[in-house]
Order: sequence, then structure tokens, then C-alpha cells
Amino acid sequence: MGDQCAAARRARGSRKAPSQSSAPEPPRSHSAAAKPPARGGERAGAGRGDARPPGEHATAINPRDSPSPIDPKGATAARSRTEKGPAPSEKGSVHNGKGSAPGESNAVPSRKGAVPTRKDSARREKGAVPKTKESPARGPPAVASYCCTGTESSVGVKSGGVGARRLRDVLKTLSLGRQDTSEASENVNLLIRTLVSAIRARENSFSSIDILGTGSYYEHVKISAPNEFDIMFKMPAPRVELEQCDSSGAFYYVRLKRNPQGNNLDKFLQEDGTLAACKMLFALRNIIKEIVKSMTRTEMKVTVDKKKAGSPAITLRIGNPPMEISVDIILALEVRSQSWPASTQEGLKIEKWLGSKVKQEYKWKPIYLVPKHAKDGRVLKEDTWRLSFSHIEKDMIKNHGNTKTCCESKGVKCCRKSCLKLLKHLLDQLKTKDGNRRGLDKFCSYHAKTAFFQACVLWPDDKQWLFTDLESCFQKFLDYFLDCLNNAYLPHFFIPTHNLFSRQLIDKASSDFLSKEIKYEINNRFPIFELQN
Repeated sequence: MGDQCAAARRARGSRKAPSQSSAPEPPRSHSAAAKPPARGGERAGAGRGDARPPGEHATAINPRDSPSPIDPKGATAARSRTEKGPAPSEKGSVHNGKGSAPGESNAVPSRKGAVPTRKDSARREKGAVPKTKESPARGPPAVASYCCTGTESSVGVKSGGVGARRLRDVLKTLSLGRQDTSEASENVNLLIRTLVSAIRARENSFSSIDILGTGSYYEHVKISAPNEFDIMFKMPAPRVELEQCDSSGAFYYVRLKRNPQGNNLDKFLQEDGTLAACKMLFALRNIIKEIVKSMTRTEMKVTVDKKKAGSPAITLRIGNPPMEISVDIILALEVRSQSWPASTQEGLKIEKWLGSKVKQEYKWKPIYLVPKHAKDGRVLKEDTWRLSFSHIEKDMIKNHGNTKTCCESKGVKCCRKSCLKLLKHLLDQLKTKDGNRRGLDKFCSYHAKTAFFQACVLWPDDKQWLFTDLESCFQKFLDYFLDCLNNAYLPHFFIPTHNLFSRQLIDKASSDFLSKEIKYEINNRFPIFELQN
């Protein structure tokens, strides 16, 4: 009888055992208890939620390693979701055995009373919901923000949008035809020789005048057609005293330090001793108009444009549209044997690009002063002169390499000048498309050239401008130009206190419109380059 009772008790105990373990233990948290996988031999995907250390069975689970519940309701909801599938917010968690994202737990919340792990406690203290990363505030442009690796640019536009082959095709269309260039330069040279000879004979004040070719044609960065020429009519000046007339450091009143008898500039001196820029330019303009009128139509057809307010140029046109050639004649005082003005001391930072020796050679060159009105708000100051370094700019573009053999026949070809041509072409095409609306007429090729010089200083090494990297180099150049627009800051290369993108010169609406247009072109593979002039 006792044996039968003992057997009955053992049978009842064996039937109760399943009920005690009927509630499944939660799976072990990978992030809390999993050991690093053994080297070699592990299958692909090791380290995910379904991975276990070698030799560990799926049911070998220590309840103490289970994470604590966030709250009882959450645990209940989690258990119900394990039956119905994960909630949309839990996609990526391993309730379905597919693995969790790196750093996420693959365990559902455990039942009440489980011992919390150290990691789970810390997680509960910090909060259950991970904080999203806030994008840092945008600061001023930095050199490190520009890259040529084809990654996302610093201004929020796509990089690498246009293939290098397409850019090379565009450059081919911008090359000047040899025959057209020869004919244009021949006509311009004939006109200039005629003018200089007649001016010297007619006016004693301009008897020492000479010519200096400047601008894109003489810098070999002219694009599309040889239809624009800039010629400086330079005349030597005695030692002068420069009085800065505004905060930019670019505009000055000019006084003669010594005024020897018989000086050709006597007739242009004002009562306060300053040299009248307006009088000199007006006199030269009248002489040129008289010479042009006396020219016979059989020589060539030449006309003189009306004077533009504030412009230092006397514009002549040769021939008839659309084949006419524009020639800008600019009067310039050549000042030798004098130190450059103080406003230039922090400019021309070419030591790492062209070298300290080249910089010193440039500093020994003369400076030029052209008659240009300074702006005082909306008022133009008369009889002011602006510093000009076009002769040095021409030399820097011609000898642009960090090494002497850059772009020579046996040297490595760079893409510096190609990037400058592409930016100039982009600005020209945008003006053509938009008809100079929204203030695009305020932007000129000199802005592109200044940005080019600044970019050459930012990336001084020839290896940073390889022609094989044309696409990425043009992208980083555009990124820099866009940052200048967005920050309203493009310092003059020789006079850093003179900001060419200041709000006094270019309003925010115009800058924003150009920036928007350039970003659109970048993101849409430059459809503007398909337009024909």
C-alpha cells in the first residue's frame, strides 16, 4: 500500500513539472550577455541576434542575464507582439530571428521580477528612446569643408553630378578658333596703333602714353569668341602721395609729391593739389572720338559707345553685330619706385602656392591707378582712383603652377584654368538665360577670377588640380564660390579689406538668386551648358 501511494505521488509530481516551465524564458539579450564570436569559421552574419558563442545551446539561458522590463504594460505588449509580429517602430529588432541593428537588443522585455543588468539600468536612466543627432550650426567656410572625393559638398548640393568627359566637351566648345583669333587681334592691333600714334601727336599731356594688354584674352582664359579686348593706356607718373578715401582700401585721392616744371599733368591738378581723374578721362575720351571720326570707312568701321556712369573704360566697337569686336580702353597711371599702400600688406598670400621669391618679385613691380568712382552709399565720389594689379594677375594666370613644369609639354597638365573658364561660362550662360534679371548683371568675370586666385591659395599643390580630376576639382571650386556667396564674403586678392561681395556692392536677393541657380545646375547635371550663345 505504501509503495502504491509513493508511486501515485511520483506520477502527480511528473505531471506538475511541465506546468512549472510552461512559461518560456525570454531569449538572452545579445547586447547584454553575448560573447565575441571566435575568429575564423563563423558564418556570415555572426554577431547578429541569432548568433551564439560556439558550443552554447539555444536553450542554455541564464535568467539573471535577462533585461528588466521598462514597465509592466510594456512587457505585456511586448509578449503580445511576439505572437503577432513586431510593431512598425520595432522593425529591425530580432523578434523574428532576422537580426537586430548594431547596438540594439534582440530580446523582448522579460517578466516581472527579473534582475536588471548593468547596461539595462544605465539605459533606463538615460531614457528608453534614443536621442536623434542634431545637425551642427553652420559656421564660416573652412578649408576642410571642401573636398575633391566626390562626396556630398559643404553647401548641400550633389557632388559628381557631371562626368569629366562632358566637362571636357564643354571646354572644347569654349576654345577660340585660331583663324578667328588671328583676324580679331589683327584688327584690334591696327586700331590701337592708330590711336596711340594720333594721341601722342595731338595732346602733349598724353605724349608718354603706352599700351598694356590686360583682361581674359591676354590671360588666355577668354571663352567662346575673341570679341572682347581690354587695353590699358598707361602713362608714367612722378612720385605720388595716396590718400585713402574709403574703408575698403582700394580707392584713393592722388597728389603729386613733386611737380617739376613742364609736367604734363599740370593741367589736370585741382586747387587742393589732387589729380582730377574725371578731367583726364574726359580729355582722353574726346581725343579718341575725334580720331575715330577722322578714320575713313575703308579702313574699318569703328564706333564709340556712350559713357557709362562710374566706368573707367572707353568702349570702342569694330565692325557690325553679330561679328563686332568690343575694345575697352582704360587710362592708367603707372607708379614706380614706391611701396605698395598699407591696405595691400595682408594680401597676395602666394607663399605656399607660387613661393616667397615670386611674391617679392611682384612687390617690386609698379602699381597702376585707374580713374574709378568710389561709392559712398548710393553716392559716387568723383576724382578718385582705384588700385589695379591686372599686370600681376595676368602673370599669375600664365604661370599658375606650383612647379615650374606645370602644363608644359613635358610636365603634368592641371585643370586650374579649365575650372576658371567653366565658372566664367556658367555665369555668362545664366545671364543669357535670365536676361540679367534678379541682379545677375552685378556679377562679372572679375568675381570668378578673384575666387580662382583664392582657390589656388587654398589648394596650392599641382596634385590637387590634376586634369584627370577635372570633375571633382570643378565641384570643389564651385563649393568655394557658393560659400563666398552665402557668407557675402569674397576678399580682393591684393586688398583683403575690400570685400567684393559686401552687401553695399551686391544685395542679398541677388546673391541668393545666383546661389540657387548654381545649385540647380549642379544637381541637374548642368543643363545650362547645352544652351548656345
